[in-house]
Amino acid sequence: MAPGVVYRSWTQTDARGPIRAHLLSVDLDVRGVGLDVVNPGHVAAVDTVPDLVRSRAFAVGGVNGDFYDIGKTGAPLGVSRSPVRGLFNARRSGWNNAFYVTRKGRVEFGQLPLRGHLVGHPKAKVTNVNSHFVLPGGIGVYTPRWGRAPGYDAVQQQRQRVRFLDVVNGRIVANRAQPFAGRAIRGMVLVGRGPGATQLRRLGKGRVAATYHLPGRPRLVITGSVLLIDDGVVKAVDDSTLAPRTAVGIDRDTHQLLILVVDGRSEKSRGYTMVELASMMQTLGADEALNLDGGGSSTMVRKRDDALRVANTPSDGFLRRVANALVVTYRKP
Repeated sequence: MAPGVVYRSWTQTDARGPIRAHLLSVDLDVRGVGLDVVNPGHVAAVDTVPDLVRSRAFAVGGVNGDFYDIGKTGAPLGVSRSPVRGLFNARRSGWNNAFYVTRKGRVEFGQLPLRGHLVGHPKAKVTNVNSHFVLPGGIGVYTPRWGRAPGYDAVQQQRQRVRFLDVVNGRIVANRAQPFAGRAIRGMVLVGRGPGATQLRRLGKGRVAATYHLPGRPRLVITGSVLLIDDGVVKAVDDSTLAPRTAVGIDRDTHQLLILVVDGRSEKSRGYTMVELASMMQTLGADEALNLDGGGSSTMVRKRDDALRVANTPSDGFLRRVANALVVTYRKP
């Protein structure tokens, strides 16, 4: 596909039935090879994996990314950051198992909780940035990257002890108990719940700024549900539910990034359990691995005949629209 980027697929059969697997092996030590996380242009939006991958210049392949608020906002559930466009969305707790690339370029897997507060108000903790909902008791920041201002979905339909602030050029222009649903976000919208709402109400209509970051300030981040392998040890426990799967892992010995999609829900490929997915990643050489969104979302795109094409067979029978994608790029040095 490109120097340092190889695609292969295979089939195999055991007592449970056949599977078909698709693997992108990416040598991140090769000059010109890179990674990115792309979304449809806003956090609260969805698009197909091929369109997401094609939107990134120099893309040679990619897969679906994080689980997301399907059928509602479309926003990813956890954390995503692009080395090109910066932080898209994050949360303090609850969905922070991440694949990430450090500032020094090392691939890591683990928890990446958001850290932040309102400047001059250290007790006013920022718990969410562009999340599909604000954690109970917390404060959420919504920027133009989210899309239009959120409604009561941002507080899970809570009506009491909630607060919504419209901030333009660092000044609060509106501070009220009702959302600004559907409005363009001109600066940022702050949303508080419970104690977070109390903190926001006290600000009145003065000036306010928010500061937030991820530990270690990584270049790239995308989250998933569970760590499949940690330091060479299989952590997955579900060995009963068969489904299409997507995973990403790292072989520490060869420095190869391993991106796997297993088709499912068909006669040709039954899918994998989480334990089988972890075992396969381990067989391929992964020392750490993370489960990304699966089911009908599992889609791999690869460059073939100078075009980006779908390599696997998505189980819905059509291309599902998803929140984001992990993209492999190559630009000739």
